[in-house]
Amino acid sequence: MLSIRSATKEDAALLTVLIHELADYDRLGHEAGVTEEDILRDGFGPAAKFRAVIAESDGKVAGYAVFFEFYSTFQGRAGLFLDDIFVRPQFRKQGVGKALVAHVAGIAWKEEYFSMRWEVLEWNTPAIDFYRKLGAVFLDEWKAACLIGDALQAVAEADT
Repeated sequence: MLSIRSATKEDAALLTVLIHELADYDRLGHEAGVTEEDILRDGFGPAAKFRAVIAESDGKVAGYAVFFEFYSTFQGRAGLFLDDIFVRPQFRKQGVGKALVAHVAGIAWKEEYFSMRWEVLEWNTPAIDFYRKLGAVFLDEWKAACLIGDALQAVAEADT
């Protein structure tokens, strides 16, 4: 039986492990430096920056999702950004991913967010096909951009 529950601070170590598993799957394990302390501080501290849910199948951890709010000036409303969605390999093709997406979509709908948005790596055709079947719209005309590490520091220092 599949169940999805909100993560608690007691899940910080588990979330850290799952995030590293996702990073390895995404071929980005070398970039994953998140620690249990980071998860505790940013997910369960006084100013939580994200929410998380955990999927369990027959009492075994099957996957998770992490999401947080963003704001659209065009819409004049907030949306939810689905930062992580991951299903462990042994639980794939069993509806876990669809249930996780549906759960977060249900939160977005109930809490009156205008949309739910996420990103998928270009090479990940199984995920792309999965999202297409759900009816997701791909924003091909938009190009994701990111300042990180040294580039972020350089731009920030230009402000001084």
